[in-house]
Amino acid sequence: MRVEVLTGAALDAALDDVARLRIEVFRDWPYLYVGDLDYERAYLQTYRDSPGAVLVGAFDGDRLVGAATGTPMEDHADDFAAAFAGSGYELATIFYCAESVLLPDYRGRGVGHRFFDLREAHARAMGRTRSAFCAVQRPADHPLRPADYAPLDPFWRKRGYERLEGALAHFRWKDADQPIESDHVLQFWIKSLS
Repeated sequence: MRVEVLTGAALDAALDDVARLRIEVFRDWPYLYVGDLDYERAYLQTYRDSPGAVLVGAFDGDRLVGAATGTPMEDHADDFAAAFAGSGYELATIFYCAESVLLPDYRGRGVGHRFFDLREAHARAMGRTRSAFCAVQRPADHPLRPADYAPLDPFWRKRGYERLEGALAHFRWKDADQPIESDHVLQFWIKSLS
């Protein structure tokens, strides 16, 4: 298996596979996201258009089995400015580590760490002093929560991330068990890159 930063033609060639991975992986707990390819293609256009964006791909041979993305936080100012208001952090200093998606058979092999390593290196090369991401919040008693679910908080803390209390984003999507879209709260985590 190899993990590498994709740029130019390689990035373009991978976007449809990244879209399919997002739909498949985010369908599971805790996101329960029901996506469609047209929406995903439009969303991923940001990574093609932003000069500061990064796409990291994990490959088993030629097959893309995982991907992680990131962009300068100001690329998402419309979505996240309110979450950071009053936090003391300037969006222009933060690199946003967006999604990390990896098929279940490939987890536990260090790919998640590699995803963060490469995105954080990209952020440092851009002169960013912080890295952040957000994760969906679900109640502990949610009926679709798997009995053996282990939150990723310990992994994120090991990487140096901490919850940024009060920094919450809101997005709407359709859950796998619901007939219509609903609001979801996502908690930001942040790390110093110095």
